[in-house]
Amino acid sequence: MQVILLQDVKGQGKKGDVKNVPDGYARNFLFKNNLAVEANAGNMKSLEKKKESQEKQAEQELEGAKKYKEELEKLTIELTAKAGEGGRLFGAVTSKQIAEQLKKMDLKIDKRKIDLNEPIRALGYSNVDVKIHPKVTATLKVHVKEA
Repeated sequence: MQVILLQDVKGQGKKGDVKNVPDGYARNFLFKNNLAVEANAGNMKSLEKKKESQEKQAEQELEGAKKYKEELEKLTIELTAKAGEGGRLFGAVTSKQIAEQLKKMDLKIDKRKIDLNEPIRALGYSNVDVKIHPKVTATLKVHVKEA
């Protein structure tokens, strides 16, 4: 019997997959637990519509992320920190501080999305990567000034 999986089923497949399974397994487990529906013409058509709408939504998210990237790349984040001789900072500028500064500018970016290999430890300009979307990464300019 062919079924359309409504949820991920261990050993069978992911949500939205069309699978051939034994009749008893389908009736006694998958249908009873609302894990699958029978793959008839109406259900197949609704599955196609659902996939199309998900693709459209993913495309819109990607476009939004690209616009957000352009907006971010125009910005320069300015932070102040105490520094010693030679422009070395006492401490470091972390992704949390950058995220807080962005929040003050009404831009919400999670600190985990800010990709700092190591904290900024010197005065001046630094380029920091920000992962907006799995396919879109923006480069943000951070200017650290002496307090």
